[in-house]
Amino acid sequence: MMTYTTNKLHPGSEFPEISVTMRSDEQQVLGKAAKPNSWQVVLVYRGKHCPLCTKYLNALEHYLAPLAEIDVEVLAVSGDSKVQLEGHMEQLDISFPIAYGLTVEQMQQLGVYISDPRSPEETDHPFAEPGLFVVNGEGKLHVVDISNNPFVRPELGTLVNGLAWIKNPDNDYPIRGMRS
Repeated sequence: MMTYTTNKLHPGSEFPEISVTMRSDEQQVLGKAAKPNSWQVVLVYRGKHCPLCTKYLNALEHYLAPLAEIDVEVLAVSGDSKVQLEGHMEQLDISFPIAYGLTVEQMQQLGVYISDPRSPEETDHPFAEPGLFVVNGEGKLHVVDISNNPFVRPELGTLVNGLAWIKNPDNDYPIRGMRS
């Protein structure tokens, strides 16, 4: 049996500087919100081949307004090609930024689990399993959620309510899980 190791990101650490290609073909650095001091949810999804990803991305669209109210931006990214992303857009009804072409090396930097396709019909490249990272206004990793399969992801309502609670200065809530 082959043994693999993964490099997981630690809460409170600086989010790695990873440049991705947006649907518009512009480059953007993950975790760098457009507005200064804003937070960003970086959602790593499996790709066009995953119906659960399609459902999750479409559901996330309904939480953009509550996230904007607490100054949290969203960016989604996968290892799909531009052609695969454009095909996927036909199934998506989203307005948040989306990127493509995440490399295996970048997936490893993020510490997400990586899978090989089961067949050429599924997809033609290794892909990231779901990962959700919340990067705070200081560029530090505030929330980490990774899964090794498409069936386990944060419930979006709970996530948004939790971020609102964390960001409320009256709660003075620290970054959790910093001991390893």
